[in-house]
Amino acid sequence: MPTPRGDAMSPQCPTRQLLDRIGTKWTSLIIKVLAENHPTETRFTDLRRAIPGISHKMLSATLHSLTADGLTTRRVEPTIPPKVHYSLTPLGLSLETPLAALRTWAETHMHEIDTHRRYTSP
Repeated sequence: MPTPRGDAMSPQCPTRQLLDRIGTKWTSLIIKVLAENHPTETRFTDLRRAIPGISHKMLSATLHSLTADGLTTRRVEPTIPPKVHYSLTPLGLSLETPLAALRTWAETHMHEIDTHRRYTSP
């Protein structure tokens, strides 16, 4: 039996929540760093260093959501202070290809977008 598919155009479809989650810059950058290190686990502090501009709170919240969605795994070493490690699940790794394409598109076309913004702003 085929897996049921959502309809993102429907306001009630939970696909919209998922698109909100995976469509953020932080999710895209976290997935990128974890994919680059895959299959090795990445410590929270290393993620924070690898993504300039992300706050501790935003990184923590995004990782919590990604883990709840089954895209990442979290492992805590019972040390003082605890060391927390993250890695991509197979589902999370499958997200890297479309996100990489989106990042490439954005990097390639940012100059054009910026030009349009400057000439159409009030």
